[in-house]
Amino acid sequence: MLYKELVKVYQGLEATQKRLEKTYILAEFFKSIDEKEARDIAYLVQGKVFPDWQEAEIGVSSQLAIKAISKATGMNEEEIIKEWRKLGDLGKVTEEATKKRKQKTLFATKLTTEKVIENLRKASSLQGSGTIERKIALVAELITLAEPIEARYVVRTLLEELRIGVAEGTIRDAIVWACFGDKIGIKYNKEEGELELKEEQREEYNKYIELVQQAYDLANDFGIVLEAARKGENALKSINLEPGRPVKVELCLKVDSIKEAFESVGRPAKIELKYDGFRMLIHKTEKGKIILYTRRLDNITNQFPEVVDFVAKHVEGKSFILDAEAVGYDPKTKRYRPFQEISQRIKRKYEIEKMQKDLPVEVNIFDCLFYNGKSLIKEPLKERQKLLEKIIKPVKWKIKIAEGIITDKEEEAEKFYTEALKKGMEGIIMKNLNSHYQPGARVGTWVKFKPTQEPLDLVIVGAEWGTGKRSGWLSSFILACRHEDKFLEVGKVGTGVKEKSEGGVSFEELTKILKPLIIEQKGREVKIKPKVVVEVAYQEIQKSPTYSSGFALRFPRILRLRPEHGVFDIHTLTEIEQFYTNQFKKKKIK
Repeated sequence: MLYKELVKVYQGLEATQKRLEKTYILAEFFKSIDEKEARDIAYLVQGKVFPDWQEAEIGVSSQLAIKAISKATGMNEEEIIKEWRKLGDLGKVTEEATKKRKQKTLFATKLTTEKVIENLRKASSLQGSGTIERKIALVAELITLAEPIEARYVVRTLLEELRIGVAEGTIRDAIVWACFGDKIGIKYNKEEGELELKEEQREEYNKYIELVQQAYDLANDFGIVLEAARKGENALKSINLEPGRPVKVELCLKVDSIKEAFESVGRPAKIELKYDGFRMLIHKTEKGKIILYTRRLDNITNQFPEVVDFVAKHVEGKSFILDAEAVGYDPKTKRYRPFQEISQRIKRKYEIEKMQKDLPVEVNIFDCLFYNGKSLIKEPLKERQKLLEKIIKPVKWKIKIAEGIITDKEEEAEKFYTEALKKGMEGIIMKNLNSHYQPGARVGTWVKFKPTQEPLDLVIVGAEWGTGKRSGWLSSFILACRHEDKFLEVGKVGTGVKEKSEGGVSFEELTKILKPLIIEQKGREVKIKPKVVVEVAYQEIQKSPTYSSGFALRFPRILRLRPEHGVFDIHTLTEIEQFYTNQFKKKKIK
């Protein structure tokens, strides 16, 4: 496909803020593409060339992109940076530079989507000496072949910041419209911007929305989902869990009492310790390979070789997917350690042997999603628990089934909760014994109960370059919560970040992490790609017209980085609204 055809779609999507109009544009495009193109097109409309779960990254920073733009257009690097600061969009800078480029190739080959995919994937695979120069050459080739408007989106894609306002929900709905719209009888009124559905059509529509969502939850790959949906309903239903391909974890709702927990999950309930660790999805493929993933789908197998050994020796089965919590402990005192200590192992690539000796982990398994070729997510929790007891040979401080009880009595639940706190746990998890496993969902069949006001997990979306002793560092970080497909600001924070690296996250460390994610810069202010999640404490939540969420945090303080969390794990606007309301209830009780 000519890249310009995709660019027309990008332009249409960028030109409207209406979600239904975006869905319509995308659906019409999905109808027009060849079946063999479906998978790659699904990635490109997300501004990517790989599915989220793959480890591969394009690996082109804004600094490297600037060098490629200069090489392709002849524009001085300093001038590119100057224009970037003025326009706040390196894609638009490239578009303008391409219009003025000093050398134009006569009879140039037309740019295709296949060529864009090919060069960017090739750039991601380069290693060894000369890698930077070869990456620059691959990107520069695309910019040279591109028309000015195409160059805008090439650069945005390689920086994974497409800016067309399309997120998971829009793509899901567009697949339904494109592949099942005629069967449902979907009619989109472009003039009114409304979807015209009768009541019986609405039920059918919701059925297909749920079907596509379930397929995506299992595959974590819209390329696979779009490809299957074009073949029909049965192909979609055939998408299943696959050991080796990560799956989103089921999440917990927060409750304020044991009584509320029972009301949510029913009686009797499974009650487990809420460990201060991180989720670990343990896969064993048909070929016997053991792979470890975090809840944000990062492959951490190399960082935890001892866990691979534990699983190989103490879990029976030809293939499986297990859900667990990995908790750090002190090898001398045999006491559990807080997450912020063990979290440094998640991203660590060097001195692995030393790290596993100094910061060992115990794996607490609490669910089985897949076993010996069969998905178990539709089986009731109590049956999945019985299977765990059969296949796991527990070894203290290595691998075991998460500690828990089954009860219908509030006094027994309260006692277990009190004991959990004495053991240094965060609280408890309560689960419906008959519930299915719902990847990526937070539906109330699992709930958590903790003793204190819960900190918020938020994503950094902006910052300011510091002055004085913080010169050269990013500071005054803008935080955001999630609302559907958007990120809404809830305030600024600078407290909790250290001047020096000892004893917590530092300005230098955060700057190093965030600098490659800068997507717009105006003066001292920068806009940052939503990717880095932090845990934030606060005194209270206030109403505020200043921030897009309508709320602001009073006296916020960064507690720690949450490298195991993705942007879809952060707290939502709905949850913040609930926390805001609950504040007043607690004040009245006092």
